[in-house]
Amino acid sequence: MPPSPMSSTTAAGQSAGPVPFKDIVVVGGGGARQLPAEEYRDIIATLPRKQSTPFTTVHEYDGAWILDDWLPGTMAFRRRFEARAAGDVVLASLPKCGTTWLKALAFATAARGRYDVPSSCEDGDRRHPLLRLNPHECVPFVEVVYNAGEEAKLDAAPSPRIISTHAPYSLLPASITQSSTCKIIYISRQPKDMLISFWHFINKRIKPNIIPFSDIWNSIYNDAYPESPIWEHILGYWNMSKMEPDRVLFLKYEDVLRDPIKNVEKIAEFIGQPFSDAEKEAGIIESIVKLCSLENLKASAMNSTSNYQRLMKEVPSESFFRKGVVGDWANYVTPDMAERMDKYLAEKLQGSGFSFTDCL
Repeated sequence: MPPSPMSSTTAAGQSAGPVPFKDIVVVGGGGARQLPAEEYRDIIATLPRKQSTPFTTVHEYDGAWILDDWLPGTMAFRRRFEARAAGDVVLASLPKCGTTWLKALAFATAARGRYDVPSSCEDGDRRHPLLRLNPHECVPFVEVVYNAGEEAKLDAAPSPRIISTHAPYSLLPASITQSSTCKIIYISRQPKDMLISFWHFINKRIKPNIIPFSDIWNSIYNDAYPESPIWEHILGYWNMSKMEPDRVLFLKYEDVLRDPIKNVEKIAEFIGQPFSDAEKEAGIIESIVKLCSLENLKASAMNSTSNYQRLMKEVPSESFFRKGVVGDWANYVTPDMAERMDKYLAEKLQGSGFSFTDCL
């Protein structure tokens, strides 16, 4: 039985951590609000729109190109969300940059006071939420929450809430960007690997139709990739992480992959839940890394056979887990294509202090 969202502290008075969003039960319905797709329909109709792929479109909203089915939720998030004084944790990223993995790592780390981290991940041990739920069911995309009219569940969630977004920093609600207690964790990824991952993900969703690879690869150049321009998305969070490192933590997917233990420690420290010496000696960090490993998540029956409900559509859970490696792009593009992409992004990132040169 899922724990009550109201029991948010341990006996010692410390936060017991978040509960899976899917497990939250709202008593009394919580009051219905107009769905964003209806509320913002007239505004959206006036926004610039263009084809992203043969099967998807994007709208320009305050300088960012947002997928049309994500846009209403993005607008509602920006206008309605109220951060808590107790602090919220926001996980941000471009699509296909390690979001699912970051959700698992952050949830297991923040919720370890509520759920014991298992030392093994055998199918028979279902106590931990990540052994029975997709990471997206534990940490929701806030755009999906608003699109689905589930704000009451968000309000009922115990603190600290962990939510996820693909929105650029410029579109975050003021209650987050002006908060001294909210924490933002951003994860970036080498764009060439990001594009390969996105291409595979989209094609799994729209079978039997196949989007040409060139459409996805060239989306960077014509601002058709979701949340584009991608360099503005990256630099928005990068610059804030330099200005306010206690409020914005910037991670690179490649660094987390190279040293997950160090980066899990970094996440715990950043959100104000550092590992104790006793936890380190007991191997809790290693257990979190193992629990959240791509191999374990892919092997879970939940993630290999079920569907995840997102934006009113069924998405195969297994589509969120592919290779998760660095440098897979070399199997798909020519050296000339890679060189052009590298030069293009280097120009856009020039002078920022950020680069992908250490990401292969």
